[in-house]
Amino acid sequence: MFERLRRVVVESFVGTVALGYLLAQCILEFVSIFSSPIQEWVVRKEYREFAPSPARLTGFPFDYALPGLAKFVPLLLVWYLLLRWLYFKPLKHETTAPAPNPEQPS
Repeated sequence: MFERLRRVVVESFVGTVALGYLLAQCILEFVSIFSSPIQEWVVRKEYREFAPSPARLTGFPFDYALPGLAKFVPLLLVWYLLLRWLYFKPLKHETTAPAPNPEQPS
């Protein structure tokens, strides 16, 4: 059953489109790992005077990278597993023996 599903997905290029979409999501999440802490740091720096005194933090907010990392790792794992399953193993082509031609004398 999985072999038929694999064959349909590979031959109709649905797998290629799906893998491309997953890879794009992985890249976006990877970028968000670095951009989220920088964004939060800039917001804290810009609006420091509006924050109450105990809420003022001077450190770099690395904890804002964790949601992006938590999304990136499973997406990359799913992408890699689908890539291996769909494209690293050659497809088994069904070969059928040609039907004997009744018009040819033996």
